[in-house]
Amino acid sequence: MQGQESALPTNEKHEAANSVSEVDEKGHDRQSPSQASAEFDPVTYHEHNAGRLVIDPEEAKIEFGETVASRLKLSADGTKVLWPQPTDDPEDPQNWSDFRKHFQLLIVTLAAIAPDFDSAIGIADIFALANQFDTTTGRINNLTSNWSIFLLGWGGIFAVMLMRRFGRLPVLFYSQVLSLGWLVGCTFAPNLNTYTAMRCLNGFFATTPQVTGLFVVTDMFPFHLQARKLNIWTMGFIISPFLSPFMMGFIVARINWRWTYGIGSIYGLFVVLMIAFFGRETMFDRKLPNPRPNPMPASRLRYRVETLLGVTGAKMAKYRDTWRESVFAILNVVWRPHLLAILLFEAMVFGFSIGINTTNAVFLGTPQPEGYGFSQFGIAGAYGTPIVAVLIGELLGRYFNDWVMNFSIRRNNGVFIAESRLWTCYIAVPLYICGFLVLGASFQKHLSIGALVMGWGIAEVAVMINTVAVYAYCNDCFPRNQGEISGLINLARTLGGFSVAYFQVPWALKNGAIQTFGVEAAIVAALFLLIVPALQLKGAVLRERFGM
Repeated sequence: MQGQESALPTNEKHEAANSVSEVDEKGHDRQSPSQASAEFDPVTYHEHNAGRLVIDPEEAKIEFGETVASRLKLSADGTKVLWPQPTDDPEDPQNWSDFRKHFQLLIVTLAAIAPDFDSAIGIADIFALANQFDTTTGRINNLTSNWSIFLLGWGGIFAVMLMRRFGRLPVLFYSQVLSLGWLVGCTFAPNLNTYTAMRCLNGFFATTPQVTGLFVVTDMFPFHLQARKLNIWTMGFIISPFLSPFMMGFIVARINWRWTYGIGSIYGLFVVLMIAFFGRETMFDRKLPNPRPNPMPASRLRYRVETLLGVTGAKMAKYRDTWRESVFAILNVVWRPHLLAILLFEAMVFGFSIGINTTNAVFLGTPQPEGYGFSQFGIAGAYGTPIVAVLIGELLGRYFNDWVMNFSIRRNNGVFIAESRLWTCYIAVPLYICGFLVLGASFQKHLSIGALVMGWGIAEVAVMINTVAVYAYCNDCFPRNQGEISGLINLARTLGGFSVAYFQVPWALKNGAIQTFGVEAAIVAALFLLIVPALQLKGAVLRERFGM
């Protein structure tokens, strides 16, 4: 996108004061245009006014004054102010071509598929692994699946700390190289202990793309496009744990289970090569007086290699957050009440869906009357259901999130309020409850395959829609901490889900699947009623008091 005017010149650091005071949704208590103009800093405005952004150019004239508003860069159609304001540097990712931006988004989305895809290969192989290592499917789930999911969350926290110092690209590259090595280890593991160690290490290192995407999207795209692009990246890691049981289930039914991990390793190698040859560093230090203080090497190839391997990032580290700031940033964010509340809600929404993914293979493969008695082919085919559901959720979420954003801007006189993102949850939660109840009834009453497909599909549509809304809301509230937000949401969903497989199958066999899935749906509904309306009513107050 091209701006209509040049950005305001600035030599100030990011300690600039707020440009506009916090106001309520109707825009009361604004500063006078002259006062706003005197304090306005286009580089940091979107951070200091987190959760309340002036989007409409006409409203910008009222809030900032004609002089400042005339120098703001707008979207190509002239209807929206760009936040963050792009600089005049062609290397600023906000100024990249649409093709270059979307190609980088494609790379990080393909990479985001890998962690859960690798982790879920074990779901397709669960019966073959039990036979290979002479144990039960329950022990395979408890020892390998659950703990690899658990480590998926913690790996992202450490990746974010490194990205703050060295940039997105080198951390993404090295993490995927290491995760590929551990996946090859799973392929050739001679015993269960080795297999468990390799699978858990793969989970810890592979998860980096699942926290990189929010960084990359906000680095490249202006505010009004971010939710739509987050929808694409989020779709990647939500659909991935269903791809491997679907694809590998057909393979393991015909040939040795080790081939499934071999194919996963080939995909991992493909991701590594895409990052190495086509990945670009999206971190741009726009708050510095000179965003590129170190001279670039004369050779573009040398610069490309140095950026990929982290040499460029190591040179830039002295201009960025210190190690202390990088390590403690996540602790400085996590206790904020409005973030902690929505993380708890998302942990249950996503966590129970992870439980479904790890236990449905058991329900489907267990002989009747406890299960459906599906063959390996039948189980694999059933995993096509959530794949289609996530694609439907992506389409619905893309347009509904845009509609909510535009409606909020019109309703609030050209100003976007972060809490409006949460209206999407009102669509997701009823679908979630319906899906879980139908799925539970299908397992307990042995309803038709059509009922099982509808219940599972509706539940996954709800997860997709809700997760994008949560990512967008948290990002709007904490625009300086995209990495920490992404890491915490990733941790919340994995902590919410890794333990579900321990109790879901035994509970359903003892008391019935309707009770199991019904209680899980009730927990989500209760958290929704307690948290989402409260944030919509008091979110502005919480942002003003506990914002960063």
